Amino acid sequence: MFVVAGVSGHVGSVVASKLLEAGRSVRVIVRDAEKGKPWAARGAEVAIGNLDDRAFLETALKGAEGFFTLLPPNFAVADFYAWQRDTAQGIADAVAAAGVAHTVILSSVGADLNEGNGPIKGLFHLEQSLLKSGTTLTAIRAGYFQENVGNSLTPAQAAGIFPNFAPSADYPMPMIATRDIGALAAEELLAGPRTSETVDLHGPAYSINDVAGKLGAALGKSLHVLNIPADQHVATLLQAGMPPQIAESFAEMYAGFASGRISPRGDRMVHGTTELDEVIQSMLA
Repeated sequence: MFVVAGVSGHVGSVVASKLLEAGRSVRVIVRDAEKGKPWAARGAEVAIGNLDDRAFLETALKGAEGFFTLLPPNFAVADFYAWQRDTAQGIADAVAAAGVAHTVILSSVGADLNEGNGPIKGLFHLEQSLLKSGTTLTAIRAGYFQENVGNSLTPAQAAGIFPNFAPSADYPMPMIATRDIGALAAEELLAGPRTSETVDLHGPAYSINDVAGKLGAALGKSLHVLNIPADQHVATLLQAGMPPQIAESFAEMYAGFASGRISPRGDRMVHGTTELDEVIQSMLA
């Protein structure tokens, strides 16, 4: 039996669907009972609770041969980094207590760093804690999500602009679709535990100008790329409504990418094939 967290999101839903399609027993973790009903209708067992509740998670993991999880964002807490560390450790403790043989996680490029990577720090702690838990860990270090284009949908529709926090709008960077992440995670779970490893997962490469052009074409308008200098990152994010600690954290992450400090350093590289146009069309649909 496999336990899958995050099934209300883009990645976890694909993981659970792939496992069910393969005829495997699946227990999904949801915070809201209503969101569990469609999964129960598909034959999955439903566990209702939160990943930051260690006692709940230990119970939910009983009998699991494999577990897919992520580190859910919680921007409302007073100390974001402390919450990340505590939740990461709680997940690892529950995995150890339940004796889960294989854990697959949605990690990120940059999770090899314990500083200078903003919100990715939490994934560093999750990887390190799970490596000490006794489980075989497969950490999928995904690159930039193609679905992040959705964050620019409102300014694109309302003002015809596409905000850019990267140092260059011309430089192509690999972008991965969440459906490809979910497919790889399910494939790794079905393959079973071998040895702990980190897997870099990238997709086709696009520049910010490419992304803005594709989104504009789908919306039927021309978008202006608004380049935001590094010294204005925090102020811009604050203006967008981010709490101060989160705005500073994301600015730190952008700086890490710009400097090259955040880069792929996994044990092997896998390439997804989904094109950005497919994701944009699905998002707008």
